[in-house]
Amino acid sequence: MEMPTHETAIASNRDAWNDSARHHKDSPDWQALLWAVTQADFSCLDETLAGLLTQVGVDAKEVVQLGCNNGRESLSLYALGARHVVGIDQSGAFLDQARELASRSPHSPEFIEADIHRMPPQLQGRFDVALITIGVLNWMPDISEFFRHVAQTLKPGGALVVYETHPFLEMFDPEAADPYRLDSSYFRCEPFVQNEPIVYEGKVEQQAAASFWFVHTLGAIFSGAIAAGLNISHFKEYPHSNREELYNRYQQQAAQLPLCFTLVAVKR
Repeated sequence: MEMPTHETAIASNRDAWNDSARHHKDSPDWQALLWAVTQADFSCLDETLAGLLTQVGVDAKEVVQLGCNNGRESLSLYALGARHVVGIDQSGAFLDQARELASRSPHSPEFIEADIHRMPPQLQGRFDVALITIGVLNWMPDISEFFRHVAQTLKPGGALVVYETHPFLEMFDPEAADPYRLDSSYFRCEPFVQNEPIVYEGKVEQQAAASFWFVHTLGAIFSGAIAAGLNISHFKEYPHSNREELYNRYQQQAAQLPLCFTLVAVKR
């Protein structure tokens, strides 16, 4: 398959997520979420992310989540005291779900449909904290360009908080006959391509728009953040997985891999 341009990959990923939205909503988890968000103290954030956001400080702050999906994490920021939350995603279908959740919630986040590379001018220099969680960085073809746009949303002194899967995990295939055998290069340049709907557990056997998953090394992530005018003030790696359940097999090994990381970078 011929590799797409960055613009084509971004557009195809948007179509793939829109194709996939109905599969995420057709689950018991969605029904449970509809009730859970009615609680003022609702949070789906794990201990690692909640602790880091508390340390950075979101109380009474204006926060943006870039790549907010169905908005459940954006809604969770109110439990930490956020004054106002804006969630941005390019999938209109998932933002429909986010707005449905928000309509059940006592809180009033704002959800904006936009390609992160082409954000509305009113978002520039507006936020105290920007949040990126699992499964955002790898949809971005050019990590340096992405961080430039992220940095533009922050006020001077504002903090970017990232909680992501460790790129070492991209070297393994948890569904392979030997899931502990190295399957791909850490320095892989071409994206992984999928033509089925994007779901978190299992597979849906039907055709969907192609999705492109790009591998970024830690060096590329650090360099991209620094070049965007962000000073890295925190970086920590963890032995637990924050990814799909099938990656849990890599936890609690004698030779333990780093499975996820947190990073904080402050705008100069």
